[in-house]
Amino acid sequence: MHVLISGASVAGPVLAYWLRRSGYRVTVVERTASLRTGDGGQPVDVLGPAVEVIERMGLLDAVERERTQTDEMTLHRPGKRPVTIRAAQLLAGISDRHVEIMRGDLAAILHEATREEVEYRFGTTIAAMTDTGPAVDVTFDDGTRESYDLVVGADGLHSGVRRLAFGDESRYRHFLGGYLAVFTVPDLLGLGGVVHAHNAVDRAVAVYPTRHPDRARVVIMIRSERELAYDHRDGGEQRRLLRSLTADLGWEVPRLLEHLDAAEDFYFDSISQIRLDSWSRGRIALVGDAGYGPGPAVGGGTSIALVGGYVLAAELAAAGGDHRVALPAYQRAMADPVAHSRRIGPAVMATLIPRSTTQLWAMAQAIRLLPRLPRPIQRRLTSFGGGPAAMLEGVRLRKAPAITA
Repeated sequence: MHVLISGASVAGPVLAYWLRRSGYRVTVVERTASLRTGDGGQPVDVLGPAVEVIERMGLLDAVERERTQTDEMTLHRPGKRPVTIRAAQLLAGISDRHVEIMRGDLAAILHEATREEVEYRFGTTIAAMTDTGPAVDVTFDDGTRESYDLVVGADGLHSGVRRLAFGDESRYRHFLGGYLAVFTVPDLLGLGGVVHAHNAVDRAVAVYPTRHPDRARVVIMIRSERELAYDHRDGGEQRRLLRSLTADLGWEVPRLLEHLDAAEDFYFDSISQIRLDSWSRGRIALVGDAGYGPGPAVGGGTSIALVGGYVLAAELAAAGGDHRVALPAYQRAMADPVAHSRRIGPAVMATLIPRSTTQLWAMAQAIRLLPRLPRPIQRRLTSFGGGPAAMLEGVRLRKAPAITA
């Protein structure tokens, strides 16, 4: 059985690893010319069952070694003294099993674990595909054609596989009312192990340390009641839009934006969810943000992608590769966490980006008082109502597929 996966970030390599373990031939295509490795991207959380997936892959030690080394967070407020809190207290309620890691570091670990047995083709996209019944006939952007037993889209929010198989993105994308920007700058603030944050009404800015002492990661979240018109492939237009949306912000923001044009890892996108009734059609399936997830920046997206990749591979193994059995079973196994993920996005968005000066004040007071509270109360207040961790509580992972030569 030959499986084609589009997307080499998180869900794609996890799925590829477990498919190879079951003896399938796997090809992964990726739009970018090379893997976005290193500590690029924003910090992501690996929670609960997702940690177990990493552990079953034998990669937990590697992931633990590359986890972020954030000790404290300092919130800066105009005209007032900064408020500092230990990161462990701020994250107390997320999950009993929790690893925070830069997305690029996680992608590098997953690629390294699969590159010897999986065919990776970078700088390649799927231009067209037809599910003929016995197979899926695929045409790539370089004009080459091949047939596959199964095609899986693990290619993110703007999935090309989903567009070709399910139709235009606008039919399925649900805007949550915000935008996310991430880029790397020199360590202008001398971060050490401290995250520095600055909030304003409808904007939230955080500067994270990286493993490179001379560099820092900037994360900006912006609330917007309406969707903004821009080309999600045009980095120049996105940079201009970000500057216009943050032009009135003080603190260190103007200095950080001076390095925006030089940032090679700049990312800007809406905070949106994909909502589908089914994430498979014939011999074509979706995993991670391509088919479901709480949305960028709201937490849990990486974890549900990790779990989804494992579950799909496990159901294929249990069904002996019969997609007619495996894909409906995959749908059933992921139905509850996906339904939960759709509730998380709006709930977390309501707390991450302040809506008013009153909420700004309340957030600062909560951070100031949190260290003085008993740990059970700390956990309750920092759990986002159960949020990302609760999303995966009901997931029961099948036994790992047996190794097949």
